[in-house]
Amino acid sequence: MAEESQTGTALHFLDYWRVVRDRKEVILAVALLTIVTGTAYTLMMPNKYTATTQLEVREDAMDVDPFYDRQASRIGYNPFFLMTQEKIMRSRPVLMEVIRNLNLQRVWGAELNEDKSPIVPELALRILSRSLRVEQDRDTTLMNISVTTEDPKRSAEIANEIANVYRDRRLNAKRREIQRAIDAMANEVRKQQERVEEAEAELERIRQERGIALIGRGQMGIRVEATRLNMLENERSAARVEMLVRKARMDQLEGLEGEKLMDAAAYIVSDPTLLGIRQQLIDSQVSLQLMLKNGVMGENHPDVMRLKGAVEELRRQLNSALDGLKAGLRADYEVAREKFAALDEELARIKASDIESEAENYLPFDRAERNVAVQRDILTALRARITQTGIEVEVPRTSVEVIEEAEPPERPSSPLVVLNIFLSVVLGLLAGIGLAFFVEYLDVSIKTVDEVEKYLGLPVLAVIPQQSRPLSEAGQASGQSEAYRGLRTSLALLAREGNLKSFATISGGVGEGKSTTLFNLAYVCAEQGSRVLIIDSDLRRPVQHKMVGLPNRTGLVNVLTGEMTPEAVVQESGVPNLWMMTSGRLRRGSLGIMNGPRLRAVLDALKDKFDMILMDSPPILGVTDASIIAGEVDGVLLVVQYRKYPKIISQRGKRMIENAGGRMMGAVLNNINIMRDDYYYYYHYTTRKYYGNPSHMVEDDGVEPQT
Repeated sequence: MAEESQTGTALHFLDYWRVVRDRKEVILAVALLTIVTGTAYTLMMPNKYTATTQLEVREDAMDVDPFYDRQASRIGYNPFFLMTQEKIMRSRPVLMEVIRNLNLQRVWGAELNEDKSPIVPELALRILSRSLRVEQDRDTTLMNISVTTEDPKRSAEIANEIANVYRDRRLNAKRREIQRAIDAMANEVRKQQERVEEAEAELERIRQERGIALIGRGQMGIRVEATRLNMLENERSAARVEMLVRKARMDQLEGLEGEKLMDAAAYIVSDPTLLGIRQQLIDSQVSLQLMLKNGVMGENHPDVMRLKGAVEELRRQLNSALDGLKAGLRADYEVAREKFAALDEELARIKASDIESEAENYLPFDRAERNVAVQRDILTALRARITQTGIEVEVPRTSVEVIEEAEPPERPSSPLVVLNIFLSVVLGLLAGIGLAFFVEYLDVSIKTVDEVEKYLGLPVLAVIPQQSRPLSEAGQASGQSEAYRGLRTSLALLAREGNLKSFATISGGVGEGKSTTLFNLAYVCAEQGSRVLIIDSDLRRPVQHKMVGLPNRTGLVNVLTGEMTPEAVVQESGVPNLWMMTSGRLRRGSLGIMNGPRLRAVLDALKDKFDMILMDSPPILGVTDASIIAGEVDGVLLVVQYRKYPKIISQRGKRMIENAGGRMMGAVLNNINIMRDDYYYYYHYTTRKYYGNPSHMVEDDGVEPQT
């Protein structure tokens, strides 16, 4: 997977599934271990019980506000208030008070210590903090205090006690805060009283020094000058009004004459004499008109003449009275005008005098007087606030209310066996899959045919299934024989072009299955009638003689040392058309007997007698014999075991073979786990379905199927 990502090849879902399938043992092992561990831990855990107390937490306010202020009563929403209260509930002072009230140091000490001695406060605080959970109900002012312990009754007691301690601390803290405020304000009242007394003393001193007279009691009386000035102002205003009234009367009567004057005077001036004369005149005129109208008396009748004389007299008296009225109104107006002028002059004089003395006498006095008023107002306000605060202390407050007390739970809250097992399964599978992908990421071995062709640049001639055995033991009817038949066919096609006869199987590392691959290849070639010779050239770890049960007393070692001829050491293997030259016993001091000319002479002597010569060699990395063999044979098969060594091992082996002059025929991908890889499984499954059971075919017609 690491190489695929580095080369930019997009990974398909099946690639991930292949990793899971290939590493299923790791996944199942990790999952099983996690499940067993989680289940065992869950079953060994003690039962714990959770009790919850529900509180309604409000900001500080009196239940009934005797000094209700609509504006002040509008408390806005504070999103940090409940979070702050949650921290307070979990704070050290609250929890330590709960520990003291319930004597939890001794209770937990009896459970934890063998001598039942009380535990230290810090340990009790840590235990209580771990067992406590404080949460807010969403979108409400409700707080839930949950305590989890092994004793259901103790859980309920601790939860309720935390609620009670928090509630009492909130109430007492507010009372202490108000009391401190009252004490501070009382101290300020005493200081303010002293300031008022100092201001009054200063005011009295200025008054006596300036000789200021006051009307009224105390130092805050009214000044005489101010009173006199106000009186004169009022008199002047009244005189001006009186003058204007008299002038209006005079102006109204001055422009009237005759009857109009007489009629207006009756309404403007209520003079009884004038009204009496006017009435007599009217009566006389009425009588005269009646006498003349009836025709009883003439113009010269004595009575008529007498009435005419009376009318004339009354008219003269009325005109004289009106003239006197006008003169009197003019006199009254003049008097009123003189009075207004006198008052106006006196007021102007007093004002001028007051202005002159204001800066010298009254301005300092006014300042001192205002200072006394301000200090007295402050003192009054402080005394009123103390009284109000004292009342607020006595008014009940319910800032914390227990909505639901905790009850001892009947069922344990933990462990949750089913949930824990389910989580163990999930975590185990995730951990196993993660480990599988991690191992796959670290695995840089060859896993597919494409990787062989891509990194080694060699065609894959055959794919050999896992757990392959020598065909002399497994038999021709085994499923693995078809893979070797495919290898024989591929090799025959390549060898036909160059008339190649001698081949060697070489691997980069130890244990990649080259010996078994070579024997089974020789076996299937011999089955087809070819004369095949196996030369076991792995002088240090020979295994070919064991596959057919031959002795290994003489062999290639004796030929290379010149002790025997090649024909003398070739043995029949017991398999038709298959001969074998064992390695022989390698004596001390003869490790360097393998060299090119000697091996070339052996091969030249045997090529004409056999159709195919197959040489089993040691691993090429670390052993020089394999390089010599690769340079002398006609072709080399590189055996690569599936998921065994890093790719660099096979790459290095290929380069060493090429450096030695060997001719690379192709690669054999060995030890494939067919059940894990869909591609290989499909390949072998299709082959078996197509050819059927080889053993049945032999029984039916006696002819083995050909590849």
